Amino acid sequence: MHYFIRITTKMMRLRKRSIGMIILLFVLVSATAAYLLEPSTFHSWFTALYWVMTTMATVGYGDYFAHTVAGKWLTMFLYVFGIGLLSLVIGKVIDAMAEFQRKRGAGALTFRGKNHIIVINWSKKAQSAIDEIFSYLPDVHIVLIDVADRHPLEYVEQVHFISGDPSSEEVLLKARLGEARAVILFADGRIDDPSLSDGKSLLIASSIERMAPQVHTTVEILQEKNIQNFRHVQVNEFILSHDAVSRLAVRAALQTGSSEVINQLISRQYGDDLYEVPVNPSWKTYGEAFQDLLRQGATLLSDRNDLGINRKLDKPLPKDARLFVVSDEATYQRIAGK
Repeated sequence: MHYFIRITTKMMRLRKRSIGMIILLFVLVSATAAYLLEPSTFHSWFTALYWVMTTMATVGYGDYFAHTVAGKWLTMFLYVFGIGLLSLVIGKVIDAMAEFQRKRGAGALTFRGKNHIIVINWSKKAQSAIDEIFSYLPDVHIVLIDVADRHPLEYVEQVHFISGDPSSEEVLLKARLGEARAVILFADGRIDDPSLSDGKSLLIASSIERMAPQVHTTVEILQEKNIQNFRHVQVNEFILSHDAVSRLAVRAALQTGSSEVINQLISRQYGDDLYEVPVNPSWKTYGEAFQDLLRQGATLLSDRNDLGINRKLDKPLPKDARLFVVSDEATYQRIAGK
């Protein structure tokens, strides 16, 4: 018994690949031995392999069994060692699954996908953003980077968590920054001083733009005076967090109902939404585009950030125009030809 325990302990210390090779060899040798000992019972080597597997798995259908003394000795050998080896494999598999879940929860695993969205710094705003992303793209994968030591959304399979400093090159490589579709960087709410929070965001944005300038980056900024610094590192878009909330509150107070309209425009979950539509080559002016889209059920709102196109409907439509409309999803899908 002591010798058996020593062997088992040594087997537990072997690598998974070594254990797999040992078990494969054990099964193949046992099947060959069974066929050589009782060819009239098993008729073929594959049938002997089938019998070995059912014996090791303790299934025991009874359709094949050893008749000779040598065959019965082999059967008992499989009972003692084969079942033990199979139990060892099952234990290794369970351990591997548990280790995987532990590493996933601790944010220690490297993301293996691509065309994903990276969200940096966990907060209530980040959680709302993730919910909004899934409302647009239900099948997309999201990589959440934060300094926390535990996955905040471990129950969501499509959210991969990486624990670490978001400005670190090693962490961004684990998130496969170069393969990402977009990055959303939220201000760190754990820092009380807005200037310091923006400073941290600027450091992270600098690392992102240095490593993957082609990835679209959106950054939340707390103080308007810091905008120029973010423009210097060529951030694609930024959002003034405090100003946006303050302006929305003022509009809600002075223009009753306006906040509901804005909420519909910035969230897919309510009413109509804001979409970018492809430019039709037949449109020569803003007016033609406006009227054609209106007939299809969409309202032309802007060309990029220019909201004044309804005052220049007779102006030629630029070749590089990016037109945004307000419509429901079905109308957008029809216009976009999807």
